[in-house]
Amino acid sequence: MKISQQIYTPGSGWKSESGNSLINDAGLVIVFGSRGLLEDKSHFDTIKSTYPDATILLNSTSGEILSTRVYDDSLCLTAIKFEKTDIKSASINVKDFPGSSEAGEFLGKALPHENLVHLFVISDGQKVNGTKLVQGIESVLPSSVSVTGGLAGDAGNFEKTLVGLDSYPEEGVIAAIGFYGSNLTVGYGSRGGWDAFGPVRQITKSKDNVLFELDGKSALKLYKTYLGEKASELPGSALLFPLSLQTTEDSEPVVRTVLAINEEDESMTFAGDVPEGAITRFMKANFDRLIDGASTAASNIKESTLDSDPEFAILISCVGRKLVLGQRIEEEVEAVSETLGSSTVLTGFYSYGEISPFNPSVKCELHNQTMTITSFREV
Repeated sequence: MKISQQIYTPGSGWKSESGNSLINDAGLVIVFGSRGLLEDKSHFDTIKSTYPDATILLNSTSGEILSTRVYDDSLCLTAIKFEKTDIKSASINVKDFPGSSEAGEFLGKALPHENLVHLFVISDGQKVNGTKLVQGIESVLPSSVSVTGGLAGDAGNFEKTLVGLDSYPEEGVIAAIGFYGSNLTVGYGSRGGWDAFGPVRQITKSKDNVLFELDGKSALKLYKTYLGEKASELPGSALLFPLSLQTTEDSEPVVRTVLAINEEDESMTFAGDVPEGAITRFMKANFDRLIDGASTAASNIKESTLDSDPEFAILISCVGRKLVLGQRIEEEVEAVSETLGSSTVLTGFYSYGEISPFNPSVKCELHNQTMTITSFREV
């Protein structure tokens, strides 16, 4: 595997960060960038002309990761040449399907399953129910195929997100990259680091990913009580108090964050399902535990992939973590780098949702407020 990285900023233009350009050799190019820059079609034209034979995946973010740095308002490009691995790709638009589940089923069937070892998925972060998307994909894939990825971001704006596969990025797009062959080792890990607080509450009124009531009372009013003066900054300020959710007492908790609010019906739309009857608690940030969570996610990868450091890793971390960590944000990326090894090339982005199993023994799910890592190494 050969890897090259470049970064574009409005003030400096394109600059090489590491590796040779791979202009004539790259099979896959991944670009994470701000929505404003991706809306400028000239950037895709430049990338396509530079890498005419590569599959190009692009999505908007709430912050870009390159090496151990975190950027805003940039385009972070990673070009990869696989020596022993084939890739195939497909994309759809959720508007062409009755719902996110049906879109996931179609996408899961769009790529050949023979010799498929991993599916990496990037989805629109505003128009797609991430829970239903993952369920749809998983329902049609062989159990041997792992799935990871994330939902595109839009800084803290929550206005629109963009995804593109070999085309200009658009709203509603869901893209998948399939990795084929027996010479690729894929690792994945996902951890949070938030602390639960306050009473246990039950979801008493919801529909799919739209929440109306907790314990028979308006969930939106309850959020506003906790947020105080920050209630005027909703939905972004709700990232400070995500929900921990369990569908049964024995199930692994997942975290949900808010994408939108509706003052008229006092509803809150989350990135994934919030089913009626589920038990929830509010969560708040613990700086050290957030960084430890990132390190633990990386440690899980090292344990599952034995003694070899990954060659390349994609980090997808929630925008809520970025909001809370503030100027300490690069500490979680540095923690991942220290754990995986200095030879591992890193890229990634801050998202509206993360897609991954917690570990190889459990099913893939949509998460929020986690650091989710996918690593690759050819053997």
